[in-house]
This record gives sequence, C-alpha cells and structure tokens, in this order.
Amino acid sequence: MANDGLTVAVLGPGGVGGLLAALLSRAGHRVICLAGEETANSLRGNGIRVRSASFGDFTAPVEADTELREPVDACLITVKATALDAALARVPAPALGDSLLVPFLNGVEHPARLRAHYPPAQVAPAIIRVESTRVARGVIEHGSPFAEIDLTGDPVPRERLEALAAALRTAGPTTRVLPDETAALWAKMTFLAPLALLTTRYGLPLGDVRTRHREELTALLEETAAVSRSYGGPSDPVGALARYDTFPPGTKSSMQRDAEAHRPLELDAIGGALLRAAERQGIAVPVTAGLVRELRASQPN
Repeated sequence: MANDGLTVAVLGPGGVGGLLAALLSRAGHRVICLAGEETANSLRGNGIRVRSASFGDFTAPVEADTELREPVDACLITVKATALDAALARVPAPALGDSLLVPFLNGVEHPARLRAHYPPAQVAPAIIRVESTRVARGVIEHGSPFAEIDLTGDPVPRERLEALAAALRTAGPTTRVLPDETAALWAKMTFLAPLALLTTRYGLPLGDVRTRHREELTALLEETAAVSRSYGGPSDPVGALARYDTFPPGTKSSMQRDAEAHRPLELDAIGGALLRAAERQGIAVPVTAGLVRELRASQPN
C-alpha cells in the first residue's frame, strides 16, 4: 500500500464516514462510498460537502456504489454497530481481495465478528475521536476542534497500518498507530461506556450528569476500569473523571443523540459487551448492570 494514490472504500458515508471520505478525496485519493441507491446517486452527482472550522468548507467528488465490486487498499466501516450486519452485505468477501478492513465501531466485540467472515490479518480496528454529523445526504458538519484516529490490529502487518495512517494524517485527522489492539479498544470503552450509559439513561448532558449523578458516574468509572484492567487495558478512573470535568457542560453522547432521535441504540455493543466481558472475568458490575437493564426496559420492542 503506497502512501499516495490510495483507493479507499467507505461503508456508510454518514457523519464520520462522510468526513473521512471527503478529506481523503480532497487529498487526492480515489474514494468509493458504499450506500443505498438514493444516497449513492446523490453522492455521484453532488459529491460530499463539508462544513468545518478545522478543515474548512469544501465539496469533494467521490465515486459511489451500492456494494464493493473491486479490491481497494482499505475499506473503512463507519456504520453504527446496530447496522453492521446489514451493511456488510455491501462488502462481499470475494470482492474484498487483499483490502484492509478498518472498522470505526464502538465496543470491543466487533473485531472477532469481522475476523470470522474476512481474513483476520486484514481487519484493522480504528478508534476515532470527533464530533461530526450528517445533516443531509452528502452534507457533513464537523463540530469538534479535533479529529483524532488510533489505528491498530494485532495480526495486521505494521507497514500496512503505517501506510494507511500516513494517508489519513496527510488528509487532516491526527492519526497514530498503536501496538496493542486490546488496550486501544478498552481505552475507548472505559471512556465511552460511562458517558453513553448515564447521559442516555437520564436524558441529560454531561454537565448535569457529573454534578447531579456524580456518585453513580464515579462508581461506573471504577467498574469499567476494573473490567478493562482484567483484559490488560488501561485503568485510571480518577483520570477519566478529571477528563470528563474538562468537557463543555452541554456535551452529549452519540447514544443519547440516537435516543433523542428515536434511532436504535448501540446499547448491546457498549453496555451489553461490557457486561459480557465482566461476566467472563467474574467481576461484579452492579451499577453497569442496573443501567443497562433500565435502558433495555425503556426501548420499544
């Protein structure tokens, strides 16, 4: 995989996928967005328009199709966990060839699921820290002053990760390659799960959660850190709480936004995965279990 002139497929050109597709296209790479027929037609005709204080306002041309029909250097999976199974029908294993499969998904269980269907050494999990929203088909608003990517994948050749990281870095996002896949995934889980579960359960932004429900937040951080530590991941609940305290009070989690919009929640990929991981290690997580139970009960059947 050369650093210049990559061909990159983007499965799910929404807030994250649309932003990455547009940035990579602007940097000179060939980008193929994989989506439904209406979205694909729109993107073919109009490209992707980005509004961003960090990267500027611009429109980038992209190719688009309803499924992958040729090998690419990398296929970025940027759908929600709730849509993963249906979306993967757009990436037939025979068409993937030697392509890297790069899932930008929440949770810790998806790499194993993907490696059951695709060559394990081609699955390179990624973590992204960004606030980016698709406000209309092919229109992306990037709201955060940052876009940071961690790229990993224990069985993936390091040079392939570095080549993709270089392309992403040149396109805009701060990108690094991390050597420990498990630690990278749990680093995000320990920060994301408490934020997602509490803001969604109470329908409150982070500022209200950290004042009105601080004891529960602290307990949840400690439980999550204990599970992470048992898998060799990071464990710093005090540091995580201090980091939460630096966030703007109006901060909302993506799960909370999904709940407000009556979209399916990534509850199983985040809360459910955390409970399963704790059970395998024999770790009691009563606060987490209670929140997941309450959120499940509040969801429509």
